[in-house]
This record gives sequence, C-alpha cells and structure tokens, in this order.
Amino acid sequence: MDTTMKITCTITRCLQSVLSRSPVIVGLLAALCLSLAAFAHPADEFCTPNSGMDPELCRALAELDRSEPITTDALLVDVNRTILSNTLYFVEQGVRHILPGGTDHILFVLALFFAVRKLRPLLIQISIFTLAHSATLGLAAAGLVNLPGNIVEPLIAASIAFVAIENLFFKTMTKWRPFIVFAFGLFHGLGFAGFFLEQKLPEGFFWSSLVGFNIGVEIGQIAVVTLAFFLLRWFFDKSWYFPAVVVPASLAIAGFGGWWAIERVFF
Repeated sequence: MDTTMKITCTITRCLQSVLSRSPVIVGLLAALCLSLAAFAHPADEFCTPNSGMDPELCRALAELDRSEPITTDALLVDVNRTILSNTLYFVEQGVRHILPGGTDHILFVLALFFAVRKLRPLLIQISIFTLAHSATLGLAAAGLVNLPGNIVEPLIAASIAFVAIENLFFKTMTKWRPFIVFAFGLFHGLGFAGFFLEQKLPEGFFWSSLVGFNIGVEIGQIAVVTLAFFLLRWFFDKSWYFPAVVVPASLAIAGFGGWWAIERVFF
C-alpha cells in the first residue's frame, strides 16, 4: 500500500469515529485531507511502470520525495530547458542583478550620467563600460580569470567613489574618462561573475547563459540612465544644474562608494 493510500485510510477511520461527535472536528479533518493531497508525492501518483511517462520527467519528480527538495530552477535544467528559455531566464536574472539588487552598479552608472549633459557621450561611456565588464565576466565564467571577492568588491566600491569625485571637478566628460570607465568596468565584470557562477548553468548552455545575462545587465543599466536622463534633461541648461544637482548627487554617490570600500576591506 502506497503512502497516499495509507493516509487516506487513516483519515477515513478518524472521520468515522468522530462524525457523530463534532461537526467542527469533521471540518478540520476534511481540511487536513485536502492539504495532504496537495503535498502528495507526484512520482508515486504518475510514474507507475505502465504510465508511459517520460523517464527524465519521472526522475526529476522523484527528487521531490527527497528530504531536501530541489528548486524550480533545477527542475527546469533537468527537464525542459531550451536555448530560448535558458537565454530568457538569464536575461531576467541579469536585469534583476541591476534592478533592484545592484545598488553599487546603479550608483556607478549614475555617476557616469552626472558627468555629462548629452546623450551621445553618456551612451559612449555606458558602451565602454558594457564592453569591459562583458569581457571579464566571460573570462571569469570560463574559468580563465579568478580574483577573490575581498579584492574585487572594494575596488568596485572605490571606482564608484572615484568617478563621483571626478564629477565635482569637471563639468564635462574628460578625455581620459573612457579609459577610466573601461578599467573600472573590468572589475565590475568580475563582480558580475560571482553572481553569474552561483546560477545553475545547464551543460551545453554556457553561451546562451552568458549572452542572456549580459543582455539583462545592459537592459538594467540602460533603464537606469534613461530614467535619469528623462527626469533631469529639462534642467541641463539651467545655470544652477551643476551646483544644485550634480554636486550634491555626486557627493552622495562618493560617500556611499567610499563607505562601502572601507566596509568591504575592514569589516
């Protein structure tokens, strides 16, 4: 007798013994019966010898009987992940890594934003940043580059503070800013790699995972700077824009970046 049948018989005997005593107890036992049915083992129900079920699906469902259940992501990897679904999954993960989880990366691209008042130089900086972090993310994900987090994370925080402080002294993008952005983008890519490698990468889906994640990160970054651009573009030509907007915003960003750098080194 399987587990579900044993549970059903037990509940039936209990119902018979209390039926004439308390309608409340009957109601509670009925609710218990429904909840137990909801948690029944799917492999016991569907994967019988003559069921015709896909063996791979049955193997994945059997994992649900273990003491430590697997996640939906793991089921997706084992059963029905395709190139398209895998790419879309990692696009979503890339976006989520920026919005709302990537506060440090959000502040970095905002620091780039406050250095310019035109869309073209802003897009140049974002593109250079994307190129740099995509390169190191790919190298790290392939196992060719490996730097410990206690080095990478403080450098990412310091890069935020540096770019924000530079905004205080230059009202337009400097000639050396693209090189600085590229260098800092390399470290940010290593930061992305730490998160990327924690994901369940299905065998044979490395490139779709990497491309999807990069696309998602880029979507998140573009969303941040686009929103900032359309919120503040009307004030770019105002004489008070730099002292009233750029300076306090850059000071705040530099403060966060500097504190994170200290925190990540000493705490």
